[in-house]
This record gives sequence, C-alpha cells and structure tokens, in this order.
Amino acid sequence: MKKIIIALFLLLNTSLIIKADEGMWIPLLLKQLNESDMKENGLRLSAEDIYSINKSCLKDGIVQFNGGCTAEVISEKGLILTNHHCGFSQIQSHSTVENDLLKKGFWAMNQSEELINPGATAMFVIRMEDVTSKVLGTISDTLNDAEREKQINVNILALQQEAVKGSTYEAFIRPFYYGNEYYLFITETFKDVRLVGAPPSSIGKFGGDIDNYSWPRQTGDFSIFRIYANKDNKPAEYATDNVPYHPKYVIPITLKGIEENDFAMVYGFPARTKEYLTSYAVDMIMNQSDPDIVKIRAARLSIMDAQMKTNDLIHLQYIDKYSRLSNYYKKWTGEIRGLKKLDAVNKKQAFEKEFLTKANMLPETAKKYGNVINDLEKKYIAIKPLNKQRDYYVEALLGIEAISYSLTFKETLELINNNGDTAVIHKNIDKLKKNASVFFKNYDPNTDKKVAVALLKLYYNDIEKINQPDIFKEIEKKYNGDFDKYVDHIFNKSLFVSLDKVNEVLSNLQKKHKKIEKDPIYKIMLSCNKKYITDVSPTYTKLDNEITKLSKIYMRGMREVLTVKKYYPDANSTLRLSYGKVLGYTPRDAVKYNYYTTIEGVMEKEDSLSDEFIVPQKLKALYLKKDYGQYADKNGELRIAFIATLHTTGGNSGSPVLNADGQLVGTNFDRNWEGTMSDVMYDPDRVRNISVDIRYTLFIVDKFAGAGYLLNEMNIIK
Repeated sequence: MKKIIIALFLLLNTSLIIKADEGMWIPLLLKQLNESDMKENGLRLSAEDIYSINKSCLKDGIVQFNGGCTAEVISEKGLILTNHHCGFSQIQSHSTVENDLLKKGFWAMNQSEELINPGATAMFVIRMEDVTSKVLGTISDTLNDAEREKQINVNILALQQEAVKGSTYEAFIRPFYYGNEYYLFITETFKDVRLVGAPPSSIGKFGGDIDNYSWPRQTGDFSIFRIYANKDNKPAEYATDNVPYHPKYVIPITLKGIEENDFAMVYGFPARTKEYLTSYAVDMIMNQSDPDIVKIRAARLSIMDAQMKTNDLIHLQYIDKYSRLSNYYKKWTGEIRGLKKLDAVNKKQAFEKEFLTKANMLPETAKKYGNVINDLEKKYIAIKPLNKQRDYYVEALLGIEAISYSLTFKETLELINNNGDTAVIHKNIDKLKKNASVFFKNYDPNTDKKVAVALLKLYYNDIEKINQPDIFKEIEKKYNGDFDKYVDHIFNKSLFVSLDKVNEVLSNLQKKHKKIEKDPIYKIMLSCNKKYITDVSPTYTKLDNEITKLSKIYMRGMREVLTVKKYYPDANSTLRLSYGKVLGYTPRDAVKYNYYTTIEGVMEKEDSLSDEFIVPQKLKALYLKKDYGQYADKNGELRIAFIATLHTTGGNSGSPVLNADGQLVGTNFDRNWEGTMSDVMYDPDRVRNISVDIRYTLFIVDKFAGAGYLLNEMNIIK
C-alpha cells in the first residue's frame, strides 16, 4: 500500500515541476532556491553577485522607473537606460506641433541640454527582508476577518516606520503568496530625472501597433535618462545645483552579443501575474473579461485612430493615450488566443483534480483543503456577473474622458455641501486647478464626443437594463434612445469640455459649485457612479475578499501538499529575477522563427505610406554603406532584437537582459503574441520575451544620433 501511495505521489507531481525558464524569483532567496539550477544552466555569477546587502551588486544597478517600468544604470554619472515607450510620456510632454520630439527624436549633446521631467522618479531597492513572522506572529486565531486585517495593517505600519527610522530611506511591505508571506523593501527614490536622449519614433516605435506583441521585431525601443542628486549624492527635488548621481553599481555592457541557447536573465520590477488561479477564474478571464475589454477598447481605438489622422495637434494629444490603450488591447487579444490554444481551463481542472487527490490522502490535509476548490467555484459563479458590470463601468463609462474628469470634482463638492474642513477644500481646489491645465493640454472634445456615443451604445446594448444607471431611462424617454442626440446635448451644455469654463468655476468653486451640480456630464457621472458604488462595488468587494481568503488557503495547500514543485510568488511590482535561454520557437505548423532580427528586416518592412514603417533617411544611408562599425556581429550583420524564454510581464519593460557574466546584452521591451497568456499560465514552447540588442542601441546613439560622447561614460567590453 505504501509503495502505491508513493508511486501515485510521484505520478501526480511529475507534471508540476517548473522548468528553469518559468518563474519570477525573489532575489533575496536565489541562494536558497535557484543558484544551483542557474549555474547548471550556464550562470557564471554567484547569488551574492546578483543580490547582496554586504557589497555592491547587480541589484544596485536596477531602477524602478516612474513606478511602472524598469531601467538600468549604465554609467558612473547616473545614466539609466529604459524603453522608448517607458519614457514616452516625458518625451511627449516636451513636444509641440512645431517641435515634435517624438517624431524627430532628441539628444542632449551636453548635460546643460538635458530636459527636466517634473514627477519622474527612479527608485532603488536597498534591501529586502522576510517579515512574515513579524506581520502575522501576533495575530490571534480568534479574530474575525476585519479585525485580522486591521491588526495586520497596524503591524505593517509599525514595521515600516521602524525600518527607516533615522534614515532618508522609504519602506513598504507587500504580501506574497496571497498573504501567506510578507516581505519588507527598503528603498531610495530619486526625483530629479532628466531626459538625455531618445530616437525618433520611426526607430523607437518602428512597427508601432501593427508589430506590437509580435515577432519578428525590428524596434529600437529605448530612451536614456540621467539621475541627479544633491551634492551629498542623496535624493533631492530638481535644483540647478544638483549633480549627476554617482551609483553604487554600474552594469557593464558587452559588444560580444548573445547566441542561441546561451544563458540569459532579466532583472526588474514585473507588475502583475496570476499564475495560481483556478479553472473558474481562467474561464472568466478567457471567455468574459478579456473579450469584453477588448471589444470596448477596439471601439475607442478606432475612433482615436481616425481622429489622430485629421490633424497634427490631435495626433500629439492622443498618441500616448492611444499607445497605452492599444498595448493592453493587443495583449488581452493575444492572451485569449494563447489560453485557448494552451487549453488552459482543462489543464487547470486537471491540476485541481491532482491537488484534491493528493490532499484527500491524509485526514489532516483533507480537512484543511478538501473543500477549497468547490468553495472557490461558488464564489466565481457569484462574482462573474458583477465582474462584467465592473469592467463596463471602468472601461466604457469611465473611458469617456469628460465623465472620468468630472469624477475628480465629486469629493470636493461633497465637502463643500457638507461644510467640510475649509483647509482641505482649498487644498483640493488648488489641485483641481493644476489638474485642469494638464487634462485639457491633451484633450479634444470632438474626439471624446465620438467616443462617448460609441461607448454609451455599447454599455446600453451589453449590460442588462435592470443593471443600468437611471440616466439610461432618461435617455430612452427624453431622447428616444438616440445616443447621438443625447451626447450632442451634454457636450454642448457641459463645462467639462472647456478649460476656460472649468477655470471660471474654479475661480470661486465654493460659490459656483451649483453650476457643476447642474452640469449634464456631471449628472451622468453621478448616476453611473451611484449605480456602481451602491449595487456593484460592495458585493463585488465582499466576494473578491472571500476569493482572496480562499486563494490564500489554496496557495498554502499547494505548497504543503505538492512539495516537489518550487513555487515562485506572483509578480507584484517588486524586484524579481527570471532566467532561461536565448531561443527561437515554432508558433504554428510549418513556421519556425529565428532568435534574432537584423537591419535587413527594417528595410524589408519599409513603407513610406504607413506611419508605422517609415525609415529615417540617415538610418537608410548607414545601411546602404553597411556602416555598422563595432556594433556588427561576427558575420557583419547589425542585429536589432532577440528573443529568449525569460518569464516577463508589464513592468519588465526597460529591464536589463544580462548574460551569464551579468553583462548587459539587451533591454527587454515586449513579449510575443502567442506568449502573452504567461501572466496566467506559462508555456515554455510558446512564451518568448523580446529585447533590443544593446549593440543596436549603441549604434543608434553613436552612428545615427552622433551622441557618441555618452559611450565614454559607459563600461563597454569589446
């Protein structure tokens, strides 16, 4: 009998062992969990070289850029390298129709020409610590869920404050494994980050939305910034006497390149993954949530695209918004396709069956985990219709810019009507005044008007009438369901489509707030918001919390019952490392992709009639002369990009891709379309991350831009 149980255990666990390519690993635990496997796969560094608090290491050259991307330190004078799309907002903010830096690129030829970026940040991780016992150790089993959560938050706040007491650092604690573990991060954030250089969009965004999430790619997706500090090398707000930051670690750059089957790793701040969802959650994502959001975004993107083609100003106003919307539109489209091709729901169901079989072998594990899958199924059945309403509220109703903008006034008006704190009201009004100029700088009411008609129709047709806000009854009754007529009316009468009208009201909001309350766009916002806050959000939040609690039990059960597998935590915008191999792939029958692209592909795709595939004349001239200098590979080719099996997601944009010696070989910027489902389920045969070859980056800086002086700051290994 004992032999049968052991054999069954091995059978169940064989399919669950993670391959080296999968995983977003905690740097603190590399020695314990990954070092031996990484070395077997080719790594020539130690775990201490990658993460250490005793000496400078790779960790000290990794930056979280603007809270949502990654960058790497590449010079002793604080240069950082990230993606073009990560620096896009900063580049766009310095652009005008007359001087469009997105279109023509930008290069500071000395430090005095570098451009200031208010709000831009660069955050380093100083150290991390497992504080699970300190967060959970004092929590009594007798507490209810609300009391337990409150005590956890009290413990977290105390630990964060104690961790940075007497220092200039910041601290935050994040839950891992659905709250089964907690980790403390001590960080240092620099707030003077200046734009040094960016190629024109015809290089930095070559292929645009057509090639996005696709392979092969020929995109030079990079931009360069510089971190500034005060004279003590500490973070400081922008000041003229700030100096370039002197880093603890500079990542060396190699011109030797990287070849197929070579070891590679990516180090950065991946945003969000959901690898341990049940089949019921995956089914909701694949068959409801993703398709709904894709449908709504397709409508917005179609209108924005047509409007951007009408004049240069609208193009400049909307290109950043369009890119952000389009990025996830295509990602979710690929995710749907990838999950279906992978047969994800059935695979998850098979895993759940294996889990329950193993859990039910012993009375103690059966008691703890025997019902968790069934309980999760019930919760997902209940939350599914609410999730649809939530998606349509966020994506469709708040996708109308004037409506989402009017929502920013709601809190202040409530304070005024309830005789709230005068100081708080004045502070809010000052903030609204600042936000007004920012909002209207990149706003076109005619574009938003067309979007409003399309999205209101979608909402009306796709959400059951019983679940619609009361304002839709008024549209039916007063306008006979004619959304064009209704939108014409609210946009003609509203102050939220005009900077002058908004500023006029804000000049004395406490006396003129009634104008806003009577505003037709404010009224539709209130109606939609009330429906969501009253009928959707409370029940959705309750169910979501219950799902999180059950997921915590399920996660604990997986780690206790199926012990052969090494479990990495889901990404949560904290520092992680992934590793694997440089490798091509076969996406479908009779198609095989090489692992790198060259400048030949740029010329093959050139299309002067498409904005996505314009090739700058200077780049073409360099190509015709084959003037690649030291940046050519051993065959004389100029490589543009390469792919590897590294597990990445949003937030990894701009992350350094490093070889076995920790040298920079590329900058991560995308994934292949077939592999975007890796946020939910990883497939080593299909998932590939896409990186700019560092030699192409340096070629553009040196040969194309003529900013070769920047290379003198770098540690380049030839």
